[in-house]
Amino acid sequence: MKASVIALIVLNILITVILIVVLNRMAKKHFSFSKRVFAALGMGIVFGALLQVIYGSASEVVKQSVPWINIVGNGYVSFLKMIVMPLIMVSIISAITKLGTTKGLGKMAGMILGVLIFTTLIAGTIGAVSANVFHLDAQSIQAGQSEEARAKDLEKTATEVENMSIPEKIVEFIPTNPFQDMTGARSTSTIATVIFSAFIGVAALQVRRKKPKPAQFFADIVEAAYVVVMRMVTLILRLTPYGVMALMTTTIASTDWHGIVNLGTFVIASYAAIITMFLVHLLILMLQGMSPITYLKKAWPTLVFAFTSRTSAGSIPMNIETQTKRFGVSEEIANFSASFGATIGQNGCAGIYPAMLAVMIAPTVGINPMSPAFLIQLILIVAISSFGVAGVGGGATFAALIVLSSMNLPVGLAGLLISIEPLIDMGRTALNVSGSMVAGLTSSHVLGDIDMDTYHHDDSGETLEAQ
Repeated sequence: MKASVIALIVLNILITVILIVVLNRMAKKHFSFSKRVFAALGMGIVFGALLQVIYGSASEVVKQSVPWINIVGNGYVSFLKMIVMPLIMVSIISAITKLGTTKGLGKMAGMILGVLIFTTLIAGTIGAVSANVFHLDAQSIQAGQSEEARAKDLEKTATEVENMSIPEKIVEFIPTNPFQDMTGARSTSTIATVIFSAFIGVAALQVRRKKPKPAQFFADIVEAAYVVVMRMVTLILRLTPYGVMALMTTTIASTDWHGIVNLGTFVIASYAAIITMFLVHLLILMLQGMSPITYLKKAWPTLVFAFTSRTSAGSIPMNIETQTKRFGVSEEIANFSASFGATIGQNGCAGIYPAMLAVMIAPTVGINPMSPAFLIQLILIVAISSFGVAGVGGGATFAALIVLSSMNLPVGLAGLLISIEPLIDMGRTALNVSGSMVAGLTSSHVLGDIDMDTYHHDDSGETLEAQ
């Protein structure tokens, strides 16, 4: 490697350190959490754009600088993922043991799942309409070497997906080895951990009736663990501005903008659908007497993190913290909605994206994407598949494979979008997380288990750092 290239890499690392120092000084001067997240987002966009313009996304300088900058970004995401399983376990067990009875537990879980699936059905409809309005057609897209390689990988994966029935996918939710699932080894590990934790909580409630002393001892241990884990969550969330800055920098710097220009119509159509679905979320809240402006203000840091990190699972700690501390949602509903929403009923990845792909690919096999019969079949499959995505790996790719294969459409054509996948995935992930929070808020409101005073209280974005 040339000395000049090494010098430029060192310079980029130094600039990253300076930006971190600036964000740290903002914290010491007591700038609100939301303002620092917004500032970090702006810093990342500007720094990433400068790297893109000066060097180019394919340059050696950018390729070698990104891994160093990502120590901050990916390191932050890794910390969040580290705490996800312990947080889910202690939170759900603690929440159930505090209930005092198992009455209403099934109703609560059913309500949350119902809202997630219903909103995904709406998202699929919006995605299909958007693709038709923008006249998306896979026949007009040119495939390069990377796209063709991606298509072959998808076709191979699709074969594995087709060999697994919906009942088999559902059975995958059951934790045959809870300790393995606590490591996140399977695509269904999050849901499996939720189920295992719920079993422990229910068992503890039943033990309380016959042996109150051991049950109380266990509850005290769980409560102590909960307090410690929540402190860990607070410590990690304080790193959010630094993580957002680094993640946005590397995303902008390494994005292939030529590919985005070539597939600009799909990008525009995708974000038109995503924004429309966000408006649907706000409408749902407004119909329940909840201020959309208050929701956006308080959900903003969590949505920004989801947008920049592109990880629904990694957003679970912030999701739960936002619902409980800032929205007034009960702990049990917040934990269930955040955990379920990370793998089931994802509005962006399992709703909008596969519906748009199906409409775009349909003309290549002689199907009219405007046909009512095609659209009805598509929306129903999207809604059903959104429940089974977690059983085959999770994420937009597998959701698309399930939908396309179920409708006998060529899955390989989905590989044409590889160059714009990161950009679209940012919006999809933010929408997924918003959908899970709306499911939590709606369920809490319907079940009468929400503190509206907390929801309407103006906390100026500081709650995430309190305690």
